[in-house]
Amino acid sequence: MTTFSRGRLIVVCGLPGSGKTTHAIQLESKLGGIRLNADEWMAPLGIDLYDEEMRAKIEALQWKLAQRLLKLGMTVIIEWGTWGRAERDALRESARALGAAVELHYLPAPVEVLFERIQRRGMESPPIERESLEQWARIFQTPTTEEMALFDVAS
Repeated sequence: MTTFSRGRLIVVCGLPGSGKTTHAIQLESKLGGIRLNADEWMAPLGIDLYDEEMRAKIEALQWKLAQRLLKLGMTVIIEWGTWGRAERDALRESARALGAAVELHYLPAPVEVLFERIQRRGMESPPIERESLEQWARIFQTPTTEEMALFDVAS
C-alpha cells in the first residue's frame, strides 16, 4: 500500500498590489511548492485579465490541479486574492477534506500604497484606476481574528 504525506495549501490573500505574487514566489522557492496564479495563465493565452467568467474557469482548473497535488502530499500556493470569506472557507474545507494542512497568508496594505505599487509595476491594461481600487477595498472581506484561527499556523 502506498502512503502519501500530508499536503499543504497556502492561500495568499489580498488586494492588487499587496505583494501576493512576491510573497508566493518566495514561498514557492523556500518550500518547493507549486504556485497557482490565474493572471499568469490568462495573460499568455491572450485572455483579458478583467474577464471574470474566464478567470473563474481558470481558477476552477487550477483548483482541480491543486487538489491532485495536495493528495500527493505537495505544497500548493494559491494567489487568487480570495477577497471573500466564503471563498476562503470553501478552499480551507475542501483541502482539509483531503487531509491537507491549510494556511492563510493575508497581506494588508493601505490603498495609497497599493495604488503606488500598481502604478509602478504597470502591468494591467487598462491600468487600474484609484477609484476602482477604493471600491475593491470597500468590498474586500478582511480576514478576522476568528477566521484566521480556523487555519493552521504558518510554519
